[in-house]
Amino acid sequence: MTDHPSNPGRVDSSPVAALYPELAGRTVVVTGAGRGMGARFVEELARRGVNAVGGDLDGEAMAAVAEKINANLSGAADAGRVVGMGADVTVPSAHDALADRALAEFDRLDMWVNNAGVFPQAEFTDISPEQLASTYDVNVNGVVYGGQTAARHFRTVGGGVIVNMASVAAVRARVTRAAYNSSKAAVKHLTTCMAVELGPDNIRVNSIAPGFIDTEMTRWVQEDPVALDRALSTVPLRRLGASVEVFAALNFLLSDSARYITGTNLPVDGGSQHV
Repeated sequence: MTDHPSNPGRVDSSPVAALYPELAGRTVVVTGAGRGMGARFVEELARRGVNAVGGDLDGEAMAAVAEKINANLSGAADAGRVVGMGADVTVPSAHDALADRALAEFDRLDMWVNNAGVFPQAEFTDISPEQLASTYDVNVNGVVYGGQTAARHFRTVGGGVIVNMASVAAVRARVTRAAYNSSKAAVKHLTTCMAVELGPDNIRVNSIAPGFIDTEMTRWVQEDPVALDRALSTVPLRRLGASVEVFAALNFLLSDSARYITGTNLPVDGGSQHV
């Protein structure tokens, strides 16, 4: 990555120290957990004693991720366990299957993270009906279906926590990203709607808005020095974020320390939404 006068620009992937011991023993479902940030989420939560069911469209990749995490944490005291399974978030029954698996494996379900998403790019006039439909089906409908499954269960146990993955794209316009950005704007507002409606059931709903994060989705930016400099010029901290830094926000929102926070959209973007 390109160096900058005030900051070397390197991604800071150092471990996050914050611990919320009350989360140990609880169970979470995370969609889109077969790679990227979703995989990091289930790993870090398991490291802290949370049991996780990870769902991904690629069931084999998800199973491999779960196996690797469990092997890595086998010697860690009080670590949670990760179960992986295939899940197409555009199908409502797939979310029900994730919830059923959580209850079968761990006898409880306390938290739900709607993380699965797609990132299409096309000139506005070139967006096809198929691309638009698939983007909204995964990024928006998938959040609705996951939220519905989670809420129905949480109502039976006295409450729970839902976290949706929005994006800084929800509040910024960029060329070739009309489908993606508008879908994330929908997630941001959907989160507020869910929070207002589900609050009386003691169900908290928040979203996280990552900016430029070091994942496969941003690899093309990092491999193009011109694109990277242009991208970092819009980030006040002048570096890409790390997936563990997004996890830090998730960890907080899932915890009891955020017990009076609902309906918010928490940016993890190095300040880029303000530029």
